[in-house]
Amino acid sequence: MSDIATPEPPPDSHIDHASSIQYWNNTPPTVDGMLGGFPQISAIDLRGSASFLAKVRRLILRQTARGKLEKISLGVDCGAGIGRVTEGFLGNVCEVVDIVEPIEKFAQALRDGPFAKKNNGVVGDIYITGLENWVPEKQYDLIWNQWCVGHLTDVQLVEYLKRAADALTDSGLIILKENLSTDVDGNDHFDSVDSAVTRADGKFRNIFKEAGLNLIKTEEQLGFPKSLGLLPVRFYALRPEQLKS
Repeated sequence: MSDIATPEPPPDSHIDHASSIQYWNNTPPTVDGMLGGFPQISAIDLRGSASFLAKVRRLILRQTARGKLEKISLGVDCGAGIGRVTEGFLGNVCEVVDIVEPIEKFAQALRDGPFAKKNNGVVGDIYITGLENWVPEKQYDLIWNQWCVGHLTDVQLVEYLKRAADALTDSGLIILKENLSTDVDGNDHFDSVDSAVTRADGKFRNIFKEAGLNLIKTEEQLGFPKSLGLLPVRFYALRPEQLKS
């Protein structure tokens, strides 16, 4: 008998998209549902996102001498859910926000909600599909991804980021905002409840390089109450290597 241990399959190999869809279809289309039972963090989360994006945009303006900070023409909220981020943040900084969301009832809640009705034209096209299948047909100034890429395998995430990079305008940005694994050995963690992976910071950085993206700024989301025991959350601002950053 061989005494060589069989290596454990990588955490992302356990991802099952059908299980993920089933989980989210059983989740209520509410802020509480979107935030896993922690609706009290929403305002803190949105303020942190607005602050980070403003910092990154000012950084790019300084480096490219493009002038003043103006409203973003076209953004896209990927894994948008019921549009919490679009309503609370992206809709204020973008003229139009497209939506990518695989769960029909979440997209319907956004379509029928007061924000879309009151702000006619801000919510643009809605694509009912997962990011692993989404092929952008437009050029975007901002591609926002928050708490969603854990449903993609490593290979799928690399390929998705390459497609996203090809869909950016010359001054465009890709932003990821995701939980980080706290594994002491720097390993990713698979959660069977929603069939998603929480990646380590090092894994994200390797994936970005493989996708041909420059990491131009990163920082941790601050302000979540420690008593909640939440995972650390980190922003990553990315641009294609062929674009000046």
